[in-house]
Amino acid sequence: MDLFYVLPRQLDLDHARATIDSEEFHHLARVLRCQPGDLVPITDGAGLAAELMVEAVGKHSLEGAIKNPRHVPPPETQVTVALSLLKSPQRFDLFLEKATELGITRIVPMITKRTVSTPDSGKIERKLERWRGIVQSAARQSRRLHLPELTPPLAFRDALSLDGYDLRLIAHESEKTFPSFEPAGKKILFLVGGEGGFTDAEVAEAEAAGFTPVSFGASVLRAETAGLFAVALVRSMLLAEADPAKRL
Repeated sequence: MDLFYVLPRQLDLDHARATIDSEEFHHLARVLRCQPGDLVPITDGAGLAAELMVEAVGKHSLEGAIKNPRHVPPPETQVTVALSLLKSPQRFDLFLEKATELGITRIVPMITKRTVSTPDSGKIERKLERWRGIVQSAARQSRRLHLPELTPPLAFRDALSLDGYDLRLIAHESEKTFPSFEPAGKKILFLVGGEGGFTDAEVAEAEAAGFTPVSFGASVLRAETAGLFAVALVRSMLLAEADPAKRL
């Protein structure tokens, strides 16, 4: 069964109780036909792993007792991708979904010189709400105990100022090399441009800010493919890692 997410307001850990409503309730009650007595895997998206013994299913929510709660720390290896907003919303949605499945830690929608589609301030919150729904659905299916962080869109220069990373890389089609590095246990930030990629001035500005330009191969990838490649690259490098805590 998929993993289901409960918000802090729906959790009463002191009394080992939880309620599920909204989209998660719809999936459980209408799609999976959940009944009293069923055990449902739940998480708060911040490391809680538990089961909900369903006791009552109403019209708009279900509730029950929390069983076998435990806390799982986040992976030591963390990957952030700052990806330019794309002209096609469906392509950005695809990135959100698949990057979540692959284990991304943080998603930063970015506005660069060549970003074609820039939402106005009045629509940002609605877009973020829809994006969060896509991320949560993908995380449910892939049984992630830690939901990726999704930030509001950032300007390119603000993305350059993101700190706390051990490795900061910018993908650029004119670059010919990929630096050798060991990702295990590190916090890694990739910058990925949109249609048309980054301008030469942006690459130079990123280098001056401490970013290393990298190649993703001889063929030019679509923006969403490049963003997914970044996450999959790190994931594949960690498959042989002996310590599961360092894997995505």
